[in-house]
Order: sequence, then structure tokens, then C-alpha cells
Amino acid sequence: MAIGPFLEITRPVNSLVAGLAAVLGYLIATGTVTAQALILLPIVAFITAAGNVLNDYYDAGIDRVNRPDRPIPSGRVSRENARIYALVLFLIGNALCLLTNVLCLIIAVANSLILVGYAWRLKKVPGSGNLAVAYLTGSIFLFGGAFVGWEGLVRNFTVFAITLLATLCRELWKAAEDVEGDRTGGARTIPVRLGVRTTGWLAFGFAVAAVGVSLLPTGHWSGSVYLGGILPVDGVILVSSALSLRCDSGECVKRNQTTSILKVAMFAALVVFTIAAIL
Repeated sequence: MAIGPFLEITRPVNSLVAGLAAVLGYLIATGTVTAQALILLPIVAFITAAGNVLNDYYDAGIDRVNRPDRPIPSGRVSRENARIYALVLFLIGNALCLLTNVLCLIIAVANSLILVGYAWRLKKVPGSGNLAVAYLTGSIFLFGGAFVGWEGLVRNFTVFAITLLATLCRELWKAAEDVEGDRTGGARTIPVRLGVRTTGWLAFGFAVAAVGVSLLPTGHWSGSVYLGGILPVDGVILVSSALSLRCDSGECVKRNQTTSILKVAMFAALVVFTIAAIL
């Protein structure tokens, strides 16, 4: 049995980045990284990988048309093996979490269940799938802070809130980009139901909320260094969203590169949080 397809189906780079984000969450909460905190990386990486495999399991039919090169539709991994593989990865990730604390274990188990629900049903429910993705993205930082205990969890709540709101903004713009294809395919996404322009205003509202939360002096890292870094990032987030508010088609949103700019801005915000936490 070839190992390559089983590695590919986990989306290893995506899983590794998620694991690193958990360690970053610990760094933001404490200002440092200890050897013990490195256990967060494989836990999140394994659980994220399990979610990726499960997504491919449920999307096998769609991928036969859109992504025939993926491991399952190409026949390199059977659906049954993918299901078992996802279960094993979930078990490993949650078992490793026994080496942390109760808070981390609760988040890990809850997120595992949400990943299962997302792959099985939530991704097809307008709004719910977007919210699940946003929560899961932001919760990685809660997980990193929880390794410290309740104090770390509270310290990282602002980062969690900013990430959740910014991700919701980007998720809506991504859906707006795909509105023509989704409408043709019968998908009932928010842009299909409400239109691109209304979806854009919802996305912009989440961008404004994310910026508003980022300016609240709630974190121990708040200060001149943080503000000096986050203000330009906030400006980019607002401007990139505002530029597409007049769009009434997915092609228009794509031309403005709104989702790409937001992705870069979110990464820049994490850099700012990291530097501020260290200093």
C-alpha cells in the first residue's frame, strides 16, 4: 500500500500550519514557547488532518467531477480506507490531548465533533458551514491559550474573536466569488439566496466588527507596538472589503482580489500579535 496518497489526502501543509498556529496561540498567551507546549502542534495537526480526510470521504462524488486527481476519486485511496484513516487520526489527536489538560481536551473533542458535523452536513447549510469554519479557525488560538489554563484561554479570547470575524468576512467573499457556479449547480449559499451585493455588505459588517475588536485594549499585549502594527492591517481589511461593495457578480469580486488580500492581511495580523506578545 503506497503511503503517498494517504499523506496527500490529509493536506499535510494545511494540517502543519494549523498545528503551528496552536503553538503561536500559546506564544500569544504567554509571550514565550516551552518544550511542553510543542505537544500542541501534533494534536492540532492530527485532528485537522482527520477533518481533511473526512471531507474528501463525503465529497468523493463531487470530486469525481471537479477534482478527479484527488486520492479517492483517482482510486489511490478507497472510501472505506479513508473513513477508517480519519477515525484513526481523530483518535491519535485526542489521545495525545490527554497529555495536556481538561480544557484542551474539551476543545479538542468538541472541535473533532464539529469537524465531523461540518463534513457530513454543515458545509451544505447556508451560513452554518461558514460559521463552523470561522469558529474552528479561531478556536486554534483558544486551544493554544487553554494549555496555560483558564487565564490563557481568557487572554486569547480577543485573538479568537478577531480571527472568527475576519474569517467570516473572507468566507462570505469566497462564496460571493463562486456564486455563478453555485447557482448553476443548485447550491443554496448565502450569495445565491441574498445576492452578491447584500452578501458583500454582510461581509463588510464582519470586517468592521473584526477591526473594532482589534482596537479594544483587552490583551496583555496591547500597547504602542501593537497599535502601530495593527492599524495598517485594519486599514487593509476595511479597504479590501469596501472595494467590492459595489460588485453584483462573482467575477467582479475576483477581479478585486478581495479574498487574497484578506488572507494576507489576516496573516499580517498574526505577525503583529506575535511580535507584540514577545515584546
